[in-house]
Amino acid sequence: MGVPEKLAERMSMAEQHEYLRARFSRRTMIRGGAVTLGAVAGGAFVPGATAQAAVPTQTFASAASVDGSLVAPFGRHLAWGNDPRTEVTVSWQVPVAVKKPFIRIGARPWDLSRKIEAEVRTLYTPTGVGASADHTQYYLHAKLSHLRPGQTYYYGVGHQGFDPAEPHLTGTLGTFTTAPAHKKAFTFTAFGDQGVSYHGLANDSLLLGQNPAFHLHAGDIAYADPTGQGQAADTGFDSRVWDQFLAQTESVAKSVPWMVSYGNHDMEAWYSPNGYGGEEARFTLPDNGPDKKHLPGVYSFVYGNTAVISLDPNDVSFEIPANLGISGGTQTKWFEAQLKKYRAAKDVDFIVVFFHHCAYCTSTAHASEGGVRQEWVPLFEKYTVDLVINGHNHQYERTDVIKGNKVTKKLPIGETAYPETEGVVYVTAGAAGRSLYAFTAPDSYEGHLNEQESVASFINTKDGKVNETVAWSRVRYLNYSFLRVDVEPASKGRYAKLKVSGIAETGDRIDHFTVARRAK
Repeated sequence: MGVPEKLAERMSMAEQHEYLRARFSRRTMIRGGAVTLGAVAGGAFVPGATAQAAVPTQTFASAASVDGSLVAPFGRHLAWGNDPRTEVTVSWQVPVAVKKPFIRIGARPWDLSRKIEAEVRTLYTPTGVGASADHTQYYLHAKLSHLRPGQTYYYGVGHQGFDPAEPHLTGTLGTFTTAPAHKKAFTFTAFGDQGVSYHGLANDSLLLGQNPAFHLHAGDIAYADPTGQGQAADTGFDSRVWDQFLAQTESVAKSVPWMVSYGNHDMEAWYSPNGYGGEEARFTLPDNGPDKKHLPGVYSFVYGNTAVISLDPNDVSFEIPANLGISGGTQTKWFEAQLKKYRAAKDVDFIVVFFHHCAYCTSTAHASEGGVRQEWVPLFEKYTVDLVINGHNHQYERTDVIKGNKVTKKLPIGETAYPETEGVVYVTAGAAGRSLYAFTAPDSYEGHLNEQESVASFINTKDGKVNETVAWSRVRYLNYSFLRVDVEPASKGRYAKLKVSGIAETGDRIDHFTVARRAK
């Protein structure tokens, strides 16, 4: 993005942000100057329900508005609030500035609420910052609360001149269903490293057929920054790729909460010192993390009997250190407190953790991240985390049961792990759409077994790459795929189960195993 490569290699994300702002601020201020949009509050729309705007971000002056009847919203995507039983955020995009954006919502498509004003967040990107020309992007958000658990809602988004309640526009309505009040069987899906491509679109289509309650995206979301090294020298950065990504994802994300975690390709230096200012304009995530200023992609939520925790490994990455240490250790402290809380919670059986960089992977590209192993793996084991989902490496790989960096139990396809006594299973699900990497060992997956007792790999440490020979690589599949998890609750004392499946882009199952834990 305009910084000499050698200089960028020595700059943190915050330093790159400062450099770019100093270089382009004069042009920016001449164009219109920085502004901050205030929060907007909405009123009741169904019994006991309210809406409010999400936290505003720093934005830049927008272009003149046009006739709203000529502009259709796109890129709708949902996210849970802190409590999926009662809170959902609806987000969307418009290609140009519009007047008075709003949302309508109701329990029936023919009985929607009055207009509830939405919050507008704009992103201005000047000429010279990457490959894109001088332009502004417009993102809209409505944070809904006091919803009813287990209820399906219909919603429509619009603005002056475009009202989804009008008969000719009711086809634009979307739906979502809040989390149930009690334990109930459900399915969720997960992958990382998607971007914009035919394969990304194909995986989305296959996801929708799984009927998931929510989807986890383990980082490297759109690839507007194609190099992902946390360096401002990337002249290929193009923020307009996000528009393509949100349009591609809408088929799923308009009805399935799309819960993202941030990877190295998601750090964009122009917008904020932490690199996440662009993401904060595009997404509204739960705000219960340790440090929203530095780590907006760190949060947790509970759906049914399962707690889900999103972490930011850019904070601990030795391989790509642009944000290394940004939290000052607060993320790890918060993470342990969350694990302790959920293990003690009477209504939580499983803990699933997802984030970008892999704790255990034998890819020839990134392999394993030593910072993750150092900071978080001991906590996974101490609190017997049930499943860890990563991306970063563009392939599917699943480990045996691991504890103390060693295999405690081989886990062949179709077998069951008991984390309370055995250890943790790790899945790399980074084949959602970007170009594939490679393994040093042959593929070995369901219907095509080629098991290897030892595999050559490496780990990224603070001193660089260190070779290692590992015994924990159980399943390897080098093609496009995603993860499906079927959660089966149980009565107290019986085994609740996570039935985990790797699904190829062809629809074929490439792996399956079970994680079992006695229900509380």
